[in-house]
Amino acid sequence: MELPPPVIRDWDYPRGTASIVLMARFAAENGVEGLESYEHAPVDGQVDARQELAVVRALVRGLGGEDAVALRLSRRYRVSAFGIFGFACISSPTLGDAMRFALRYLDLSFTFCIPHVTVEAGRLALAMDDSRVPGDVARFLLLRDLGAIHTVMRDILPDISLRSLAFRHERPSTVDEYVRTFGLVPSFSAPSQVATLDPLLLDKPLPQANDQTVAVCAAQCELLVSRKRERSGIAQQVRERLVRLGGVDAGMEEVARQLAVSPRTLRRRLFEAGTGYRALLDEVRQALAEEMLDTGALTVEDVALRLGYAEASSFIYAFKRWKGMTPAAYARRNALRARPGR
Repeated sequence: MELPPPVIRDWDYPRGTASIVLMARFAAENGVEGLESYEHAPVDGQVDARQELAVVRALVRGLGGEDAVALRLSRRYRVSAFGIFGFACISSPTLGDAMRFALRYLDLSFTFCIPHVTVEAGRLALAMDDSRVPGDVARFLLLRDLGAIHTVMRDILPDISLRSLAFRHERPSTVDEYVRTFGLVPSFSAPSQVATLDPLLLDKPLPQANDQTVAVCAAQCELLVSRKRERSGIAQQVRERLVRLGGVDAGMEEVARQLAVSPRTLRRRLFEAGTGYRALLDEVRQALAEEMLDTGALTVEDVALRLGYAEASSFIYAFKRWKGMTPAAYARRNALRARPGR
């Protein structure tokens, strides 16, 4: 038996701001600078997945990509961090109902690795697919995402425990944080990344189950996800074209032509989706600028040129608006953090 497949199959979907706020505060508590602007992101805001990915990379640069950091971070993702989505899960009648709900509305979560749940041979298996996650942060995000899922499951059903846990990567020098997070020592160098539980847990009643509450939450989640999917429809199509253009401003008319709609129709549909062409261009340019500066191989002038700015000064002004610092200062800070011993 297999639970319904997750509604999303890839990490590149728009998401709420709660995760980047949580990571920015975690960074500040651990002495990492440069993410302060994210600490006060609007609670009802929405960000592109690449923006969250940029925050993850900044956190890894500042604290290192050690397993212990990812696992400590994962334990910050309590069910309350997921808003109405988390409240719906915790109010579900059984753990199985909560899992079905989570898979149905997975695009209200912050995961990069996609979970798949199966029940076979007397075991409930939760497998994590990280095949499409960028390799430089794949292991970090795998541990964060699976640790967060386990933390939320413990919030929903406090006496839950894993039967086994396996990872493809080699055993690290210490497994203390694994034990703190998952309650057992995993196996390593395994063929797959999977956690197993007793399948009888699926029918276990949840302590805070409330049919009326979950019905209200489900209705709100349906409204949220409908709006998000509508926004991610036309908005994501525009983002994809801007990414293909390397952040160069081809103009709304050209993007509308590529989408086979009139500029007026595109403007209206973006407005209805709660965004606009300039906002999406800014979003894509910021993500691409951070990626290019992170390489350390391009000058500020090179990045400005590749993003289609006529003058480097215009790019510098925009970058200061995004990050609160100049691109040169951003690049210097990251170069310092990348040095051995830092």
